[in-house]
Amino acid sequence: MSSSEILILTGMSGAGRSTAAHALEDLGWYVVDNLPPSLLPQLVRKGTGPEGKEYAVVVDVRGGHFFDELMAALDELKKNGSAYRLVFLDATDQMLVQRFESTRRPHPLQGSDRIVDGIAREREKLDEVRSQCDVAIDTTNLNVHQLEKRIGEIFGGGKVQGIRINVLSFGYKYGIPVDSDLVLDCRFIPNPHWIPELRPLTGLTPQVSDKVLGNGGVPEFVKAYVDLVVSMVPGYMHEGKKYLTIAVGCTGGRHRSVAITQEIAKQLNTIDNGISAYPTHRDVGRE
Repeated sequence: MSSSEILILTGMSGAGRSTAAHALEDLGWYVVDNLPPSLLPQLVRKGTGPEGKEYAVVVDVRGGHFFDELMAALDELKKNGSAYRLVFLDATDQMLVQRFESTRRPHPLQGSDRIVDGIAREREKLDEVRSQCDVAIDTTNLNVHQLEKRIGEIFGGGKVQGIRINVLSFGYKYGIPVDSDLVLDCRFIPNPHWIPELRPLTGLTPQVSDKVLGNGGVPEFVKAYVDLVVSMVPGYMHEGKKYLTIAVGCTGGRHRSVAITQEIAKQLNTIDNGISAYPTHRDVGRE
């Protein structure tokens, strides 16, 4: 049995699978598009692709009845102890509709109905797969270049060692990220938004960061949370989870959550136990 890891890339039509596949190719993965799921075990047994590249396989509803075989194929991979990661791309229904309308292409499951009907059918078909994914990426607020960057952050090292943690700041007024594994609410911290000279700045500036982290109890809170995450990592790794998204929220996603996200990622990266953390900021610049 090969020790190589295979990535299985799937998700909603219009959520960016093609962009993600191209980004993986640029990173050195050998990408197989629209492979019948029944062939996955055979591909895993083959090991690495041409020139020793690791495989990434795109599976989606274009495969028709072949897609229905995906869960059976995944069960077989688990039974054989094969190493794979299931990556699911998603976006809100509203954004998916906008993308299909902008390209003037029908949804693959739309038929003679509306785009929203096709999206609803696909969500129902993908529900079980979505529940078993290892990595979920919400592309609602990502353009092509931002999605390529996200793919590079997660999979840029080829075969993944240890656990990679995406610490993601967000604003509650824009909704909780759908790809969150853990959600941390930091709205209990006094808001720099109400300080006139800090309002136009973000948590990436020293002025705001120092103000947020200088509040009584905040450094202790951050350290306690980092310690909690570190204590969970061995369990995640034992269960085979190699990617984790921690969503850190405040009201607008501009000041407190950004500063706390930066600090959590910084502290996680000082711990030598296979953790690799990187901060991203979903809503900076939206206000």
